[in-house]
Amino acid sequence: MEKFTITQKERIGELNGTTEMMEMEFETIENRDSSFREMEKSMVKESRTKIKELLHEKYMTKTVEVGRNLEQWLMGEGFTKVVTPTIITKQMLAQMTIDEYHKLSEQVFWLDNKKCLRPMLAPNLYVVMRELKRITNEPVKIFELGSCFRKESQGAQHMNEFTMLNCVELAYVKDGQQLDELKRLAHAAMKRLGVPEEEYELVVEESTVYGSTVDIEINGMEVASGSYGPIFLIVSGECLIPG
Repeated sequence: MEKFTITQKERIGELNGTTEMMEMEFETIENRDSSFREMEKSMVKESRTKIKELLHEKYMTKTVEVGRNLEQWLMGEGFTKVVTPTIITKQMLAQMTIDEYHKLSEQVFWLDNKKCLRPMLAPNLYVVMRELKRITNEPVKIFELGSCFRKESQGAQHMNEFTMLNCVELAYVKDGQQLDELKRLAHAAMKRLGVPEEEYELVVEESTVYGSTVDIEINGMEVASGSYGPIFLIVSGECLIPG
């Protein structure tokens, strides 16, 4: 049996084809190449139709639409939107326990020996959270939607620049109720996006940064992840415990 070539698989991936499409088998090379041409033609036509709909009907990409939807939901939950710098320091990564020996360090885009493009939103958010707590002496709930950067190596569907949404809260939830609140937020987020409960599941996984996390998975693929305190992070010589 014949399978698509590497070049053909890459093209199918560029056109948002599925893994199942890439792994199709054919009796002969001629059948494979003929099927590929027909498949490519159909997907190109579909892509052009979607682009025209975007320009003349929808006026925003799905990423922007989902982001705005979740932003409105979070603000309704009492979270305040913040915007933080894209460039962070090596020290800020170290505060997240990501040093040169951590496996995530290999994915960081370094600008020089002290600064890099943020691989995640959390370092800045924890600093902002700490300062707001210090200034107000009140519970803090903030979130950010922005670009992050990683040298991804997990396949053609992973990009080096991607959009991440991260929300954090400190001292809003009573001790012992963190997991229930995390699950509530997870279900509420999926409901906001119109995803029925039977189409996803909450899974507890091990994390290289947070110890353990509660992940939202659809067909075995992680689409969101959350964790709860106490998480010990060293910030400017102090011990920060997000709750």
